Amino acid sequence: MRKKILAFGASNSIQSINKKLAIFAANEIEKVDVIVLDLNDFEMPIYSIDREKEFGIPDLAVQFKNQISASDGIVISFAEHNGAYTTAFKNIMDWISRLEGSIWDNKPMLLLATSPGGRGGKSVLTLAANLFRFMNSSNLTSFSLPSFHKNFSEDHGILDETLSDEFYKQLNQFSTSWEA
Repeated sequence: MRKKILAFGASNSIQSINKKLAIFAANEIEKVDVIVLDLNDFEMPIYSIDREKEFGIPDLAVQFKNQISASDGIVISFAEHNGAYTTAFKNIMDWISRLEGSIWDNKPMLLLATSPGGRGGKSVLTLAANLFRFMNSSNLTSFSLPSFHKNFSEDHGILDETLSDEFYKQLNQFSTSWEA
């Protein structure tokens, strides 16, 4: 049976370079079905305990969580806003954390980040990798792509050979994690 890989950019930008990177990465894995999510399809009120008590958990949070549960692995590429997650991603994570069980269902995860700048979203990637290690007992790998417009082509993928080698090393660790 083919594995299902859930891929999304942790951004609500319709031109998200992180969504492009997540889709690219997921599609580089052989013999899987890729399910791409767009955070714009999961826009909800800003989480607060008061909203939850009054209105309950939004159906969109349940739908997002169901997509996680139905997958065999997760690819997320993080946009960096002031060194942290985008509000759109953090809000979804806050809502789904209120549902039963682990947020990420202990699925293997490939965490990515990119930006137009030379650090490639390393601050948010470090933040995510450190936090997600406590939230997920499964395999977690990560990769940062600096200078997206210089180092990535939609037709050819990652252009810099050293970066490409590191990307495929991390991708291989992720894609073999459910075979063990």
